[in-house]
Amino acid sequence: MLKEFKEFAMRGNVVDMAVGIIIGGAFGTIISSLVKDVLMPPIGLMLGGTDFSSLFITLREGAKVAGPYASLAEAQAAGAVTINYGVFVNSIIGFVILAWALFMVIKGMNAVRRQQEAAAPPPTATETLLGEIRDILKKRP
Repeated sequence: MLKEFKEFAMRGNVVDMAVGIIIGGAFGTIISSLVKDVLMPPIGLMLGGTDFSSLFITLREGAKVAGPYASLAEAQAAGAVTINYGVFVNSIIGFVILAWALFMVIKGMNAVRRQQEAAAPPPTATETLLGEIRDILKKRP
């Protein structure tokens, strides 16, 4: 059983997947920072100084302190029940940026693959003949 697990864990696909997950996590952190620290401040400024991460609706006031609350952190500290739609907007923007970046990476990979396929030399006469023989043998009962 240990031998089988070692073979499974050391298979190329598993290792590649692990590397992809680690890099994806780091990439997600970078995208989150891009949205929160770079994109949202100018967007908020253009919309009259709005900080999206602090936009919320109070559903029920907190037991510790009654509302209204000046910030989301204050509402949460008071134990208020809130809908944090500003954080949700930030998450949507982060997702769109991440999806776009992945789309561009995959598009680039597909372009490189197409170039490699186009650059592949045509099969030699021997390869063509062997392919035909293979196809004939497959058809035989």
